Amino acid sequence: MVATHSPILMALPGARIISFDEAPAREVAYDDLEHVKLTRDFLNRPEAFLRHL
Repeated sequence: MVATHSPILMALPGARIISFDEAPAREVAYDDLEHVKLTRDFLNRPEAFLRHL
């Protein structure tokens, strides 16, 4: 068992992703995770994020 926010580790084949964001904890799909969506958005448009720095 590993606890992580890493989209890379969560993408490992066969990974079961359990979200504790709401009670009760539940299994969620990789593509539904906010961390995955945020990472994809950043990689697709880094300038949209970096302009805020």
